[in-house]
Amino acid sequence: MSDKVHLGHRARKRFGQNFLNDPYIIDSIVSAINPRNGENLIEIGPGLGALTEPVAAQVDHLTVVELDRDLAERLMVHPVLKDKLTINQADAMQFDFSALARPDYKMRVFGNLPYNVSTPLMFHLFSFSGCIQDMHFMLQKEVVNRLAAGPGSKAYGRLTVMAQYYCKVTPVLEVPPTAFKPAPKVDSAVVRLTPHAELPHPATNLKWLDRVCREGFGQRRKTVRNCFKKLMDDTVLESLDINPTLRPENLSLAQFVAMANWLDANHGNATDNNPANSDEA
Repeated sequence: MSDKVHLGHRARKRFGQNFLNDPYIIDSIVSAINPRNGENLIEIGPGLGALTEPVAAQVDHLTVVELDRDLAERLMVHPVLKDKLTINQADAMQFDFSALARPDYKMRVFGNLPYNVSTPLMFHLFSFSGCIQDMHFMLQKEVVNRLAAGPGSKAYGRLTVMAQYYCKVTPVLEVPPTAFKPAPKVDSAVVRLTPHAELPHPATNLKWLDRVCREGFGQRRKTVRNCFKKLMDDTVLESLDINPTLRPENLSLAQFVAMANWLDANHGNATDNNPANSDEA
């Protein structure tokens, strides 16, 4: 049987499917999530149920969001899970997670995310962070390193700043390719994202924060002075306690927010007219 077939289902490349099948790793992830009965638990991409089954064994109800129609239909007739699941056959990238919010419990979101959409999917989820208690995700190890990075490191970038703006980032577990079928070509890791009860550095306009991150990390070798010379001069940067001769990767989250808030107060519209100013994360 092909190594792309697991439990009778052929992994679909277009959905980025790699199915977790290592019992020790699965047990470690479920222990990190620590699901409790009554909580508002939501799994993204349950697939063949590697995490769904052990989590459902500990609780009476679980909501899942699954893009693959065949896999959603398998869950609907699953002898153990069918009576415990609310199944949303939908694209999580487009899904309105506020529809799953409950007044008594914030959402606890988890999943083995398709690596080809993990970054934009996290950005989508950040927009619902006010009604999320925590998130546990299996991701490419490189992405977890970027989420958890600090200023001055090569891994530090737009994804770092935006994730840490919304959440406390805690790496939980490293996972080898052999834990999956088919095995991916990269190492993986599990991360816990816990939305801040109060934002430590609130931005007055998130479009400006996103723009200064894109412009800064899209030109990593330039100094702060040269990256932002069309937006602010040295006098402004120094008033914000930012050294104009540093590179953007040396700035803290608080400094990126300070620039964004100054621009919001002094420049109005945050539209970025330069499509070259981008960074994959």
